Amino acid sequence: MPPTAHESQNTEWKESWRDEYIKWLCGFANAQGGTLTIGKNDQGQVVGITNSRQLLEEIPNKVRDLLGILVDVHSRSEGELTYLDIVVEPYPYPISYKGQYHYRSGSTKQELKGAALDKFLLRKQGKQWDGVPVPGADVASLSTPAMELFRQRARRSGRVDADVLLDADSTLLENLHLVEGTYLKRAAILLFHPLPERFVTGAYVKIGRFATDDDLRYQDEVHGPLLDQIEKGLDLLLTKYLVADIRYEGVQRTEAFMFPPEALREALLNALAHKDYSSGTPVQISVYDDRLVFWNEGQLPDQWTVENLTRKHPSRPFNPDVANTLFRAGYIESWGRGTLKMINECRRHALPVPRYTFEAGGCT
Repeated sequence: MPPTAHESQNTEWKESWRDEYIKWLCGFANAQGGTLTIGKNDQGQVVGITNSRQLLEEIPNKVRDLLGILVDVHSRSEGELTYLDIVVEPYPYPISYKGQYHYRSGSTKQELKGAALDKFLLRKQGKQWDGVPVPGADVASLSTPAMELFRQRARRSGRVDADVLLDADSTLLENLHLVEGTYLKRAAILLFHPLPERFVTGAYVKIGRFATDDDLRYQDEVHGPLLDQIEKGLDLLLTKYLVADIRYEGVQRTEAFMFPPEALREALLNALAHKDYSSGTPVQISVYDDRLVFWNEGQLPDQWTVENLTRKHPSRPFNPDVANTLFRAGYIESWGRGTLKMINECRRHALPVPRYTFEAGGCT
């Protein structure tokens, strides 16, 4: 009989049972749950097993002993062939297999290590990377100009009570949820510390002017608090990297850029707000004669594709504490409209719409 489906996020097929497949069950439990079928080949065809009764008893016990979770094992049949479905529920806390953490992504199983494991464990605890407290920094070490810039922007946006903006820096940071106990969160360091790279490698913007992909003409780096990177990065693009078409209407001088500044602003804000800062890689902007490419390390929310970015979608910020502060300052919206604003701005200026891709661990 031909297969009716393919292996996917929630399905895996194996011809026979091996104890090492408990790793796959661990991966399902740490992701969205799923079913591991024993007795099907890679094409999804039932090939049957001969020891189904024995496995019905052994598998639940082995999974309980090694993973500490319960699974449902169901005996199925197709004609005279018998196979098993092992059904795993998603678990709200991290599940390990002999000290290893496995995760189901698409139709593959991955062992989580390094930064990926850190993010996974934080997410299972209900935390995000930018919400982790940082020792070795205090309110006095933050940039006074950056704090004042936030107050100016927030006062203009009207998204922070005027009385709160008059409070001391420590109180303001608490109201922005950038403090945990006596520690500043990583978000506070990124947003307001004069040297965030002391704590977060690669927390800056790199801009390059290219004639071709392998012909770099000149480049710049924008360092400092995230608020400065936004202001200085956009100014650098408009004053140094993009040539404006200068026109005169009577005595009035006007400048028209090839790319609408509002779209550039949204692209820069999205790159900085949604970057995976655990990667240690800066935001990279490549400027060509006919196009700009914004790249930042990161990934889409689970079960999203780039198509979600081209239509109305909910806001799912990768760095919620950073995004909340940028929203309060009036830089971004809280409705996931940034990608749509870029599209609409380009259409309004009769330009091709932006193309969003996710590859090589990042977004362009």
